[in-house]
Amino acid sequence: MGSNRKSNSNFIVQGSILAFASIISRIIGLIYRVPLTAIIGDVGNSYYSCAFEIYSLLLLISSCSLPLAVSKLVSARVAKKDRKNAYRVFKVAFLFAIVSGTIAALVLYFGAEFITGTLLKTPFSIFAVKILAPTLIIVAILGVIRGFFQGLGTMMPSAFSQVIEQIVNAIVSVVAAYYLFSYGARIGDVLGQKENYSAAYGAAGGTLGTCIGAVSAFLFVGFVFLIYKKVLKRQMRKDARVRTESYSRIFHVLILTVIPVLISTTIYNISSIIDQGIFKNVAFMQGYKAKDIDTWWGIFSGKYKTLINVPISIASSMASSCVPSLAAAFAENNTRAVKSQINTAIRFIMIVAFPCAVGLGVLASPILQLLFNDSRQMPELMLEVGVISVVFYSLSTLTNGLLQGIDQMKAPIKNAAIALVAHVGVLFVLMYGFHLNIYAVVYANAFFALLMCILNGRALKRYSGYRQEIKKTYVIPAVSSLIMGISVLLSYKGIFSLFQLFAGKRLSNAIAVIISILIGVLVYAVALLLLKGIGEEELKRFPKGYVFVRIAKKFRLL
Repeated sequence: MGSNRKSNSNFIVQGSILAFASIISRIIGLIYRVPLTAIIGDVGNSYYSCAFEIYSLLLLISSCSLPLAVSKLVSARVAKKDRKNAYRVFKVAFLFAIVSGTIAALVLYFGAEFITGTLLKTPFSIFAVKILAPTLIIVAILGVIRGFFQGLGTMMPSAFSQVIEQIVNAIVSVVAAYYLFSYGARIGDVLGQKENYSAAYGAAGGTLGTCIGAVSAFLFVGFVFLIYKKVLKRQMRKDARVRTESYSRIFHVLILTVIPVLISTTIYNISSIIDQGIFKNVAFMQGYKAKDIDTWWGIFSGKYKTLINVPISIASSMASSCVPSLAAAFAENNTRAVKSQINTAIRFIMIVAFPCAVGLGVLASPILQLLFNDSRQMPELMLEVGVISVVFYSLSTLTNGLLQGIDQMKAPIKNAAIALVAHVGVLFVLMYGFHLNIYAVVYANAFFALLMCILNGRALKRYSGYRQEIKKTYVIPAVSSLIMGISVLLSYKGIFSLFQLFAGKRLSNAIAVIISILIGVLVYAVALLLLKGIGEEELKRFPKGYVFVRIAKKFRLL
């Protein structure tokens, strides 16, 4: 029992490290999207997101499954004190990443015109797409090194490199977008399409930041790996004597591990590019103007998705961090540890996802005004009706990782395929039958994630014997979030009205948003403790948990 607690504690700490780094990265990403959006506008955001969705799909196909697969294979060998074969896994994956990344980069560069113009009806995103092509090679190699360290049980290199990558990305993106936007405007003046060319070149500047950010992260993890390599060689000499696996066998195992992860991840994430293709083609057929279509998609991708992806990134980090430890526990046939880690991960995600969803919904318009100076009804309504996706996507992303961790690779593939087909059907019905235009995409996305939650939950129960506790996992966090939401709404209105007496509207809004969020965090924590949503022993497992326990006891909340 003691070893289970220790395993859970380390799992939560490592997961929290990666989750914290992802939150920091997402916040940096959110911050730099504010000036980037101000520079390139909603139309530029449409070009930028189009390029990113094409890039992301090819990244998924070529190498995005590698970090998860490498961490799983490495952790299984390290658990048996077999670092020699773990290192051989790394070398095979490294070579695979170079080959697959190069092929993907060539396809992206030379296929950019057909994909952007013919398939996605966004020809001006071609400049941004071509700049992203070499990034595929860099990110593929970067992912293998990150996966290797995660398999060894440390998330620090991945966490630090994520933050470095995002900081460099933010700086370069904004600066490059500013200069290239002006350059594009001059070209557009000559060609008679100033708005399109300025937005297109500005979007290309934004994607240049992604490339340079990936290079900086690669240099960091590469440096860390070279330092650690000396330690690794000493550890390999102390390994238990085991049979050396051939490179061909490791390659075979890697492919068998990569393919299910690749298929499930691709199906799970391909909905975004399918949404864009369906939405833009159907909207054109329904007679909407190209500028309006690009503006709507720019709002959806540049504002709505940017905001809801911040809390969803926590689930993605937790999924990445739980796979190695789950794989190790599963390899040792430790059923109790497997069930305990599944329970801990799901509860952690729900404790975070519910208040984030409620907070974004309650403060939809104030947050949009604060970050993007946007008080229009469309982005506000998008956020209000779509925030439930935060809960659904968080849970479905996590359960994908949990199923892969217990060696059930086929389940996420089947579930994602079913959900994707249903999602496309719902999107067509909402667009053709109800003429909901961009809101159809918001609703269809929420439906997709909900269906994934249901299917993954059934699969987890079937393959691990795990039964999810309902009250403390879902009901109490939801009720605590509703209490928080009421307090946030009331505090925002009161603070905004007070400050508006002697300050401008924008300043009053900014102060009210910040203070009401801080009040919301405090109210949620108190409500969660009073309703027994989290106990003393559980709280101690979190980073700085003992400090939180002392504070809670001081105020008689425990």
